[in-house]
Amino acid sequence: MQNMKVLVSDPLAEPGLALLREQVSVDTEYNLTPEELLAAIPEYDALVVRSGTQVTREVLEAGTRLQVVGRAGVGVDNIDVDTATQRGIVVVNTPTGNTRAAAEHTIALIMALARNVPQANQALRQGEWARKRYVGVEVRDKIIGIIGMGRVGSEVGRRARALGMNVLGYDPFVTQERVQQLGATPASLDDIAAKSDFISVHTPLSDATRNLIDDEFLRQVKPGVRIINCARGPIIVEEALLAALEDGRVAGAALDVFSVEPPAADNPLIQHPNVVATPHLGASTKEAQLSVSIDVARQVLALLNGELAEHALNMPMVPPETLQVLRPYVDLTEKLGSFVGQLAAGQFGELRIVYSGSLAALDTTLLRSIVLKGVLEQASDDRINLVNADLIARRHGLKVSEERNYEAGSYTNLISISLKSGDQEHSIAGTISRDEPRIVKIGPYRINFEPEGRFLVLQNLDRPGMIGAVGMTLGKHDINIAFMAFGRRTPRGDAIMVLILDEDLPDHVTNEILAIPDMWDLKYVKI
Repeated sequence: MQNMKVLVSDPLAEPGLALLREQVSVDTEYNLTPEELLAAIPEYDALVVRSGTQVTREVLEAGTRLQVVGRAGVGVDNIDVDTATQRGIVVVNTPTGNTRAAAEHTIALIMALARNVPQANQALRQGEWARKRYVGVEVRDKIIGIIGMGRVGSEVGRRARALGMNVLGYDPFVTQERVQQLGATPASLDDIAAKSDFISVHTPLSDATRNLIDDEFLRQVKPGVRIINCARGPIIVEEALLAALEDGRVAGAALDVFSVEPPAADNPLIQHPNVVATPHLGASTKEAQLSVSIDVARQVLALLNGELAEHALNMPMVPPETLQVLRPYVDLTEKLGSFVGQLAAGQFGELRIVYSGSLAALDTTLLRSIVLKGVLEQASDDRINLVNADLIARRHGLKVSEERNYEAGSYTNLISISLKSGDQEHSIAGTISRDEPRIVKIGPYRINFEPEGRFLVLQNLDRPGMIGAVGMTLGKHDINIAFMAFGRRTPRGDAIMVLILDEDLPDHVTNEILAIPDMWDLKYVKI
């Protein structure tokens, strides 16, 4: 490693630089133009950046020695991760370094809301002694509902308990036992709305959480609730929150993040007298900056030394001979995991993976991690990858088991997955056929389709008219069916229908389909 060189192209705290310099040669070149970076990068084995440097396809392709890109922070929007993966360059970030900072900022906003600190400060600066106007509330014995019990959410809960607050925790991808272990009372989203005096949001941004706090949610809240968002702006529908503030349903809001950043100066939420707003300061502490500098340095050094890193965001190092055999199953297993995870859609308890056929004789650690990545990807505030999937599964209380069956029946190889969610169990199986991934079984039903697109998965009675009723409902709403697959156990018994749609499925259409006689269940899955 003495001959290895690391380029640090954005400012990094000195402890991280010192740690790197103990083992490798380090150059710090800040504010490089894109052309200067392209010219310099061929000399380096690793690149360390923050948010300023754009690590584009061109940069990665020019980095002929590049093994690692380290991001001192969480977001990697400035790094072309796909190109890095294609070129065998590992990308790491530092998601844990700012956990404490984000949790403390949340608590600061809670207290600012409770005691009207910013408003009172501004009034005093303008010469007003407005003690009666800014009477606050105490947080002791109040209920705080935390939406998202990941790293930051659980840390907020711990601090809230220290303030004497009662904590409700909601996270559809964390078991109730795990929520209890984190010191919160498990609650539904409706419970959070109806019972909480304070609601704090700490989920990742995904299709499932975008617009989670909308007008429907806000119509259910306890009058006088105060809402805090230090996660991602689009989780809250800003227009709905503004309306709730205007009519008094919500007594106040504290926002560190916005749908568009930076927000417009005349954003009505920022201007509202009952809103506390800060410019995305959740991770902005001196301690957090020191922490991420050390974290990124350790990971870069580990990878340059041929070891694994805890927060690698793309494919880990796999022996070429193993990867060559498993490569056709990589895409299949991730899609199987994602499909069954969306079918289960809840508090996952146990995951069982069965490898049948010649796969049973191989080291399937890679496939196991890929299945977990597919299952957990929408359920965690972490960026799931093949290195940390097992760790995150344990954090979510998901028990994972693997079985091997050297006979695969009519298939060369078959991968079967079953996932328990609450008191229900969902299962799926897939294979490679003519070099393409295929789902060949859902639950007890044999079926055959390619796992790519928007899927409407229906369970119903096998009787004349069912297909037509579903088709007419979709057609009435101008939703086109691209493909249909069917499975049943006995004629006129229970059956499954899988439709691939060209358009998204609105909630009101879902309700219409569920109202069809002899329709038992509906799941909407996007792969």
